[in-house]
Amino acid sequence: MDRKQGEVTEILRELRRGSLDAHDRLVPLVYRELRRIAAAHMRRESAAHSLQPTALVHEAYLRLIKVTQVDWQDRAHFFSVASTLMRRILVDYARANRAHKRGGDEKTLWLDEELMPSPGRAPEIVAVDDALNKLAKVEGRPAKIIEMRFFAGMTEEEIADVLGISTRTVKRDWRMAKAWLFHELSQ
Repeated sequence: MDRKQGEVTEILRELRRGSLDAHDRLVPLVYRELRRIAAAHMRRESAAHSLQPTALVHEAYLRLIKVTQVDWQDRAHFFSVASTLMRRILVDYARANRAHKRGGDEKTLWLDEELMPSPGRAPEIVAVDDALNKLAKVEGRPAKIIEMRFFAGMTEEEIADVLGISTRTVKRDWRMAKAWLFHELSQ
């Protein structure tokens, strides 16, 4: 573990113990990675999306610092939770926008074999979220892997580290979950 990773993990432990200045020390250490995760989420959104990666980072961080019941394990756990929060923010935003339009002008979801949006077609994040939630009820770990790869743009190695499993297991679960999710979304 490099010095920065260890420092983040230690500050998260201080947060858990109620340190008042830990948040101020955490921001400079995690901001760049949160921005990278937000950018990965936003790449899946329409170019006309009004929410920007910086705003997504800020909204997610505001929600993260309000979470008091999380037993932060380490830096990887923090970023996994942050990515999940970003996904929730984007889904809530999409649902509110769709409700505002009363179902009109919805986009069709087009995915290629790699479970990535086809060029020129923005994915319908609500459909992906609904399918992912359905998968999570049946197979929790593969659903988490899809979330980390699809929404956060994490590598197989990063996912293995966060989940404490082998890269080989990540690859196997990724193939299974990708096929399941592609089938679910194609119907």
